[in-house]
Amino acid sequence: MKRLLLVIATVFVCTANLHAAPDALVATLIGQAPGLRADVLRLAIDASAAAAKRGLVARRNLLTVIDYSLPSSQKRMFVFDLVSKKLLFHELVAHGKSSGGNIANFFSNDPGSEATSLGLFVTQDTYFGHNGYSLRLRGLEEGVNDMASERAIVLHGAYYVSLEAVRVLGRLGRSWGCPAVRSEIAQKLIDTVRGGSAIFAYYPDKSWLSNSVYLSHALARAGLNDSSKASTSSK
Repeated sequence: MKRLLLVIATVFVCTANLHAAPDALVATLIGQAPGLRADVLRLAIDASAAAAKRGLVARRNLLTVIDYSLPSSQKRMFVFDLVSKKLLFHELVAHGKSSGGNIANFFSNDPGSEATSLGLFVTQDTYFGHNGYSLRLRGLEEGVNDMASERAIVLHGAYYVSLEAVRVLGRLGRSWGCPAVRSEIAQKLIDTVRGGSAIFAYYPDKSWLSNSVYLSHALARAGLNDSSKASTSSK
């Protein structure tokens, strides 16, 4: 009987630790990521894990979160190493010119929209193009960002992403929908995340949050059903 009770107790403790691990990870990472909310990071981790189970994320140790609910004048790109539990990059990132000024409020998957797309992406290969060293992105969410390749939505460096631009304009310059970063950091960042890591582009958009196949098991737990924060301006 004592042996049985010991086995049951051991199983209980191990199960509890498994369930506690995501919260512990989130707490550790959030402490290194000023401005990022824990519920957004938790959604990003859950979405990436769901895609990894489908074989869509090759580099499961890396996760990039872009929180487009934050202004462009604020550092809103966060690159994490989930294994070492470290924040690797905390960077400025531009949104599309049709998505808004300093604050983004419109998102689109449509070619020619010049707007940013939300949702889960996975990084692919690199190339040299009009914007220099660039990283192709594959959108994983049908109707939300799956036109990324056709739209040439890539991660690249841009002169208009800088603290100087914020000082002069009060915001960053804007792209044609690409997540553009500082030119000085572009190559190092791209080489870190290339080849199959997840990028989670967030905004409290009701339609996307409630319909994403990668968030179906996480939304209720994350508590992001606040309609006062949710946008209806995406297509």
